[in-house]
Amino acid sequence: MFDVAVIGAGIAGLTVAQQLHQAGYKVVVVDKSRGVGGRVATRRLQGTCADHGLRYLEPQGQLTEKFIDVLRVKQSDFEGNWGIVQAWTDTICGESAKPNSSSIRPRYVAPMGMNAIAKFLATGLEMRLNQRVQEITPTDEKTWHFTFEPKADPLIAKAVVVAIPAPQALMLLEPLAKTIPTQFLDSLRAVEFDPCLSVMAGYPASRQQDLSNAETVNFPLHLDVTQDSDLAWIGLDSSKRPNPQIPVFVLHSTAEFANRYLDAEDLNPAASQMLSRAAQLLVPWLDSPEWFQIHRWRYAFPSRPLHQDWLDAGTPLPLICCGDWCGGNLVEGAMNSGLAAAVKINQQMEMRSLPGESFLEALQQISGRSDR
Repeated sequence: MFDVAVIGAGIAGLTVAQQLHQAGYKVVVVDKSRGVGGRVATRRLQGTCADHGLRYLEPQGQLTEKFIDVLRVKQSDFEGNWGIVQAWTDTICGESAKPNSSSIRPRYVAPMGMNAIAKFLATGLEMRLNQRVQEITPTDEKTWHFTFEPKADPLIAKAVVVAIPAPQALMLLEPLAKTIPTQFLDSLRAVEFDPCLSVMAGYPASRQQDLSNAETVNFPLHLDVTQDSDLAWIGLDSSKRPNPQIPVFVLHSTAEFANRYLDAEDLNPAASQMLSRAAQLLVPWLDSPEWFQIHRWRYAFPSRPLHQDWLDAGTPLPLICCGDWCGGNLVEGAMNSGLAAAVKINQQMEMRSLPGESFLEALQQISGRSDR
């Protein structure tokens, strides 16, 4: 039996799990995906990788500043002289191909893929991946019982943290309507998300020289598109990698565009349309990739977040929701929500001493020992 089960291995879930784990609680993290990170996602494909979720990491507040500092020092498990993240660019251009003065700030990326930062947060945690929670039910023994689809080993926990998008949390928790206050479920219903489609596209190695020539004349290779109905982002993702062999671009759609294809069985027409629009905005050959893949983020960005760091079910058995939809839609918000949820769970359990923001330094030491 576990003290705490965390549903969701995104930034918020891993943060709350680390807080409680470092305080001595027996914690398990459960996620339906094959890997950790949630929308901090990297796909391995065609001998390279592409970040189809979080584009980059930037200082958004005290917590992300400290997180970046730790990640820059922590050496990667791969060969090379870099931390998990390194500086990428301080300039992102708009449609005019000119940077706005307000956009000049450092951005950091993980050379081996952005999900490396989530893997770092997961260090030392017990994980159950590829397991979708179908149902949680309270037992007579004052614990929570988990049912999985497909069937998996049973899981029992004294407390639960639900760290997934609010609409998914609602689907999981609505069957407990007789146990959970109506106000709690109404709060989940009030949270809204914008969707996004993400296209990853690879091009012939010969196009590398075209891009090198473009850089010499300060031609933009990353566009933060703000006035287009189809595209929100065009980025040369392969520029994050050491010695890239082929150009790889990642495109993000607008919410308006994604909504048109949200339930489509075949997303390839949407990908083709996004690539055609990117060719119009940046370089003409972007509409002719050697390969491409498209991913649908149904819950990409909280458009109507909850204006508090956590949501307490108020049940006799501890049950807390957290995520980037609590208080905002940024990495800073997700981490702060995880910290706050850990405090709330701890108050309902054994009132142990929690590490707070210092959990990052402790994690760095733990991870450093595991590398040797």
